[in-house]
Amino acid sequence: MKTKKIVITGGPGTGKSSIIEHLINRGFTCLEEISRQVTITAKKEGIDQLFLTNPLLFSERLLKGRLNQFTDANAYVNETVFFDRGIPDVLAYMDFIGDNYPQHFVDVCKDTIYDAVFILKPWKAIYTKDQERYENFEQALTIHKHLVNTYMNYNYTLIDVPFDTVENRTNFILKVLGI
Repeated sequence: MKTKKIVITGGPGTGKSSIIEHLINRGFTCLEEISRQVTITAKKEGIDQLFLTNPLLFSERLLKGRLNQFTDANAYVNETVFFDRGIPDVLAYMDFIGDNYPQHFVDVCKDTIYDAVFILKPWKAIYTKDQERYENFEQALTIHKHLVNTYMNYNYTLIDVPFDTVENRTNFILKVLGI
């Protein structure tokens, strides 16, 4: 048996990280979102908003980090590993800002295949901005469209997670996976 790799994705402020935290609390293996860490590291390097000042460098760092997560997940043999965002998210965000990216971004998406992708729609009732989240709610809606298009371009069937409590959303994901 191989590691089952499950992505939980969606635009900013959709509740992904809350679900990941809930899964961790229930004993599941989860690999958390790394974009905040990339942002914090860049700030320590004197770059206040790396995504805004150099989106390609930011995306390169994300791509590398997410690829490392994908590879590291193989150590969890016979387990289900949840990812807070997947590699295709990097391309979706680059498409959102209208920036070009090198062919190896595309190649990595083709070469790294997840077993399932759950997507959370923008939900105005829970959306908040913070120091690492630059997007407003309208931009979150546009990002959602890019995420859907990107994952579908790589032949994923997206599973919509309904609006509900964190516990019920988590239970929905686990039920779909038969866990």
